[in-house]
Amino acid sequence: MTQFIPAKSHADLGRDFFDPVAAADFPKTILRHRDQRWAERIGLGNLTEEEWLKHFGHFDPLPGSLPQPLALRYHGHQFRTYNSDLGDGRGFLYAQCVDPKDGRLLDLATKGSGKTPWSRGGDGRLTLKGGVREVLATEMLEALGVYTSKSFSLVETGEELYRGDEPSPTRSAVLTRLSHSHIRIGTFQRLAYLEDTDNLRRLVDYSIANYYPHLTGAADPAAALLEAVVEKVALLGAQWIVAGFVHGVLNTDNINITGESFDYGPWRFLPVYDPDFTAAYFDQTGLYSFGRQPDTLAWNLTRLAECLLPLSNIEALEPALNTVWPIFRTQLPLAMLRRLGLAPRDEDSNNAFVTALFGFLSASKAPYEQFFFDWRGGALSAERAARSPAAEFYATDAFRPLADLLETFAPSDDVNLAHPYFAREKPRTMLIDEMEAIWTPIAERDDWGLFHKTLGEIAEMRAAYGVNI
Repeated sequence: MTQFIPAKSHADLGRDFFDPVAAADFPKTILRHRDQRWAERIGLGNLTEEEWLKHFGHFDPLPGSLPQPLALRYHGHQFRTYNSDLGDGRGFLYAQCVDPKDGRLLDLATKGSGKTPWSRGGDGRLTLKGGVREVLATEMLEALGVYTSKSFSLVETGEELYRGDEPSPTRSAVLTRLSHSHIRIGTFQRLAYLEDTDNLRRLVDYSIANYYPHLTGAADPAAALLEAVVEKVALLGAQWIVAGFVHGVLNTDNINITGESFDYGPWRFLPVYDPDFTAAYFDQTGLYSFGRQPDTLAWNLTRLAECLLPLSNIEALEPALNTVWPIFRTQLPLAMLRRLGLAPRDEDSNNAFVTALFGFLSASKAPYEQFFFDWRGGALSAERAARSPAAEFYATDAFRPLADLLETFAPSDDVNLAHPYFAREKPRTMLIDEMEAIWTPIAERDDWGLFHKTLGEIAEMRAAYGVNI
């Protein structure tokens, strides 16, 4: 049996990095979701429901981990306006542990766990609908091969909340997120803003020791860390594009140093390819639209580089920034081919294929996820695609050049077309109307049947694509 391996390394950074806090005393704790797969992986799979709620509803300390939750301090650019009044306003770092499978440090952190010194007048709560949305986002993204946080636990808390963007009063919840780091670009920005070079150096050393240990002993630790973060974040941008995902709020406090997608608010998946598609109703200029996400990540990484100047210099940091777009352009076709179950060829062929693919999707407005589902394995799926609800798009002259290119790529060893998932007529998708359809019976009748059915379908998709991240 896997044993839970507690950790509390974040506390070693010192009080300049966090504020010890306590969780809200919720009137109820009703378990709505637990990620049993990851619970078993980190040694918590045998917890009874009562024990689970003790830890993830009342936040009693996990033995050997943090004795008290920590509200983390950070700043950030929000829609490119600097905000020095940020920090964990409705969440905290609850516990840390070591992944028995790969030895990496993991964080268990919350959303909706109550007020902290950084709540800025907010109530520190999360709506149940917001929690359901985050579970669906993380499950879908993981199945689609995106490096994402996990929605480890969702507990309904029995309070009535008032929100301007949805019918009120509405139900409340607390979410526990499992991820590899909650150190954000904004964490570095705060220290740079305060001109706290000693703690900035301490944060760089901590980040290398816990997240990039292969960089230990680097001649220029700040430049080495930046190079590693750039690589991870650029890859994440490619994964979002291939998944047809729009995060919605790519502020610097929502980008962490392990390149892990997290903190989902007004996210969306594309119905059809559209670079201008936005997720947030308040993003009226399209700053964080689908097609602008890679550029936004590059902008955010430049802010990280600026923070590291006191520890390094422009000549050492600039080369890492200059790799953002080359890494993205290299990783995008590789991620695209992985999604399609095709073995990559030479760089020119891979790039030509992606150009043709996006050209077809842009001109035809074929359903985005349906295309990847229909053409898994390339030419191997020609008969499947001919029976697809989207078959009319593939019968046009506009598709012919892409069809010819599909025939030049061999299927990968893990194409897995015999999996029952690929016998479906349509893929599992998570468009906004589908998400609302899942929420409606919960809101009206407390009926969670469709929610659980959907998670089962997503698990089948994850298995079909052989995803294990």
